Amino acid sequence: MRASELDPAQFEDIRPYRDDEVREVLDRLITDPEMSRAAAHFLVPKLAKLERPLAWLVRMFLRFEFRNARDVRGVQEVVERYMDRVISRTTSEFTISGLDTLPRDRACLFVSNHRDIAMDPALAIVSMFKEGHETSRIAIGDNLLTKQFATDIMKLNKCFTVKRKAGSRREKLQSATQLSNYIYHSIVNENEHVWIAQRSGRAKDGLDRTNPALAAMFAMTKDKETPFADFWRKLHIVPLAISYEWDPCDEQKAKQLYIEAHKEEYRKAAHEDLGAIAKGVIGQKGHVHAAFGTPIEGDYHSVNALAEEIDRQIIGSYVLHPTNLIAYEMIYGDVPDLPVGYPPKPWNPAEHEQTRQKFEERMARINERWRDIAIQGYANPVVSRLAYE
Repeated sequence: MRASELDPAQFEDIRPYRDDEVREVLDRLITDPEMSRAAAHFLVPKLAKLERPLAWLVRMFLRFEFRNARDVRGVQEVVERYMDRVISRTTSEFTISGLDTLPRDRACLFVSNHRDIAMDPALAIVSMFKEGHETSRIAIGDNLLTKQFATDIMKLNKCFTVKRKAGSRREKLQSATQLSNYIYHSIVNENEHVWIAQRSGRAKDGLDRTNPALAAMFAMTKDKETPFADFWRKLHIVPLAISYEWDPCDEQKAKQLYIEAHKEEYRKAAHEDLGAIAKGVIGQKGHVHAAFGTPIEGDYHSVNALAEEIDRQIIGSYVLHPTNLIAYEMIYGDVPDLPVGYPPKPWNPAEHEQTRQKFEERMARINERWRDIAIQGYANPVVSRLAYE
């Protein structure tokens, strides 16, 4: 499809907020009681029980913080300051690689592994800020838009909607086509970066695999005459691997996998995804690394070939942490000769005895029914790397 044939009006129900909408949305958000309570929990967690009397103060504080925000960039500058606080509070180190080699004159489609609902795209945005790149639009599922204040926060930060709740086959096809067109329009017409997860839902088992259906969705905008490889080049696809030394949601993920493995239906509580967002943001994560890959320029003539190349880059650039090798040893009895950390260093178990003790104590606190699943989740990045070595 020619870029000029795409009508922006078809994206009204999924697009992020525009600059001219920012002030009105901010004013609504600041007066939202649920927003005030959520902000109070984040800003003064030790006084969370006093959220009601704090609400007025929080509203005044937010009004002051966003007083000069008149466009999306202004909002993101404020949010970036808070993300710096989150990173300093909840990580021992945050490192970035690969972003400095990417071109600055064209938009990219960042296809990322998916471990944390909010932190994965947030860390990508922070990385771009720090390296002086324009930030990206972010694909989020409509399952996260269950509250108006959450919708406003996300759409102010360049998030656009993926309609995961589409019902009939026809609705799913229409939604996928709209999404494909919007991604293409963002990159080719508007020169805006786009971030999207390599699969629907987090990789709760620690196995980062690209769903070929994602590549098929990208290609729905392609006309019949254009070869796949030429179309991929138009999108400037860049794989992105984000790794966490510690996963704040490790037990919850393992529990869900256990329930599903025993053929039971896992029923999410109301707004459970928003709870997972909060836990992922405020939980301790240790060393976190964002590894940006190289633009995919090769002759990948099918959706499967593209998915395999994305996997190769994500798994190959994923920074392994001591927790990964310790978990692998607990399950398989030995430790492969793989580097850990960034910059990478040879594995030396004597240097990581404290981490081993902390990991064993952490796993011991997890329900024994799904404890092994949690350990396997930490070990699986090593399993994946060995499969690609």
